[in-house]
Amino acid sequence: MNLGNKLKRKIFRTVGETADSMGREVYVVGGYVRDIIIGRPSKDIDFVTVGSGIELAEAVAQKLGRGTHLAVYRNYGTAQLKKGDLELEFVGARRESYRRESRNPIVEDGTLAEDLARRDFTINALAIRVNADGFGEVIDNYGGVEDIANGIIQTPLDADITFSDDPLRMLRAIRFATQLQFNIHPETFEAIRRNAARIEIISAERIKDELFKIMASPRPSVGWILLLQSGLLDIILPELSRMKGIDVVNGRAHKDNFYHTMTVLDSVAAVSDKIWLRWAALFHDIGKPATKHYDPVRGWTFHNHNFVGAKMVKTIFRRMKFPLGADLAYVAKLVELHMRPIVLVEDEVTDSAIRRLANYAEEDLADLMILARADITSRDEARKARYLANFDLVEEKFRTTHEKDVERNRKNPVDGTEIMALFGLSQGPDVGFFVKNLKQAIKDCEIDDTREAAFSYLLQLARQRGVEPLYNPLAE
Repeated sequence: MNLGNKLKRKIFRTVGETADSMGREVYVVGGYVRDIIIGRPSKDIDFVTVGSGIELAEAVAQKLGRGTHLAVYRNYGTAQLKKGDLELEFVGARRESYRRESRNPIVEDGTLAEDLARRDFTINALAIRVNADGFGEVIDNYGGVEDIANGIIQTPLDADITFSDDPLRMLRAIRFATQLQFNIHPETFEAIRRNAARIEIISAERIKDELFKIMASPRPSVGWILLLQSGLLDIILPELSRMKGIDVVNGRAHKDNFYHTMTVLDSVAAVSDKIWLRWAALFHDIGKPATKHYDPVRGWTFHNHNFVGAKMVKTIFRRMKFPLGADLAYVAKLVELHMRPIVLVEDEVTDSAIRRLANYAEEDLADLMILARADITSRDEARKARYLANFDLVEEKFRTTHEKDVERNRKNPVDGTEIMALFGLSQGPDVGFFVKNLKQAIKDCEIDDTREAAFSYLLQLARQRGVEPLYNPLAE
């Protein structure tokens, strides 16, 4: 198989010519090869040469000339080259061996065959020659091209050894299955089950990176369900795996909250690329296992699960090394508020109720409504349609209430000068008190925005403060 027609960028010929001048073999390897076969865009290009990758990178950088940035990592035997939109990685072919207590390999120089054998999956154990002699020739020692065609993820060598040596590869298998919509080979998946406990030697930061790639996929639920089925979820995020299952008492059951959450997550992902909104969807019912209670009259209840869940989010973020600033506050807020729009649907929607939720949610109101809509997963299509139609009414109410508030804020039925004349005050905090409270009362719809209502309210405030008006403004 030859893919020379796929290597259209000039850089491939440049690297090949440079290697030829040095008497070196050089190959494009790994994910870039996989992606051009799939037809998937890819920016990062990895080259493997038999010999020093650093020497080849330095020679290529010299040939490319001005504007080329070269970073050398001698401890790892790698070099990175950047020019314009190009990002190239160079490394010498190598073989690896592992100690059981660490995922960091012992690295030695090796052949191309040994380098491909150490790759995680057959779909990544591919190389394309870029030397002038044989340009575009595909090296596929493990059937990776066929596995790409069949949508299969499996290891090139013994899966138990592959995953025991580097347990992060178990997460990578699930991440690739999610991103590429491939299936993990049954024997490979069983090896993940057998080696799941090995994930404990992987740092939280490395796990986090893979989870975020899963969450950025078109259907993140694929990855989370595989994590559950493999046993990895019990170790990585046990709070989520505890949501799985249905309890039945006196013939009354609650829904499986794990699979409900998966439906919500995919619904959110279908309409929004916001990664933290997706995390909020994943965690929105995380407090349900801790608050689950059976009441003989009401059936299953999850009282205050939203408040409990918001606190759990903070604990999970700390443990998993997630950001603890604005992103945490955003997710915790949406988890805490996710039921509020449903309450508005069930009750009479008043301006004050709408305004309170808008004030709580602030700039995240639109995201909250996306989550609330996704949370309606009833199998009763008529009931689901009714809720969603009511959400339309709620969102229209948000709009009209906001317009009213803008109009109210423009109006000033009684200004500070009139307040000073009414109570014989000079400029100062007492005048500010009356102005501020009047404005807030109008904004909260406690009073109408007429002069009569405003003066009546001001006189009531004055009585509470023991301030006497100089005249009766209502007699005018």
